Amino acid sequence: MGTAVEVTRWDHTALELRHHASKSTDAAQVRRLLALASVLEGRCRGEAAALSGMDRQTLSDWIHRYNASGIEGLKSRRSPGRAPALSEAQMAELKAVVLAGPDPSEHKVVRWRCIDLQAEVARRFGVEVHEGTVGRWLHELGLTRLQPRPSHPRKIAEAEEAFKKTSSAC
Repeated sequence: MGTAVEVTRWDHTALELRHHASKSTDAAQVRRLLALASVLEGRCRGEAAALSGMDRQTLSDWIHRYNASGIEGLKSRRSPGRAPALSEAQMAELKAVVLAGPDPSEHKVVRWRCIDLQAEVARRFGVEVHEGTVGRWLHELGLTRLQPRPSHPRKIAEAEEAFKKTSSAC
């Protein structure tokens, strides 16, 4: 049987660790700090681990992290997650495409929908994503999925204004 892991870092007393636990917003870090405080008060590893709701070996692992990094080493770490499907430059290009609007002769649509943008992303960048992902990207870019009613490509604005002026309002 191996030897018990000892706390070699004496920066804080058990009372100070409990004080840091009361100020922490990370629940997992609070459990770890309280377990370490129990060890510093003289409890055995098994008892301190049981009081904190963890296994004896888990407590030993946290003691190693505390010895190496102090209180900051007891914080929960977030994984970096999956790499984004589009780079920053590609996202900027996508935003420019959305703001410019579709070319009816090239894209065969008069306004962008998420499903149309999904196809455009696949064509331009070679990335297959879900339609909902395109909607999330639009939100992240500060754009909305709602579009104004499209206007006909051969619309004559002057004729429309002239009609508004001559028509009688009811």
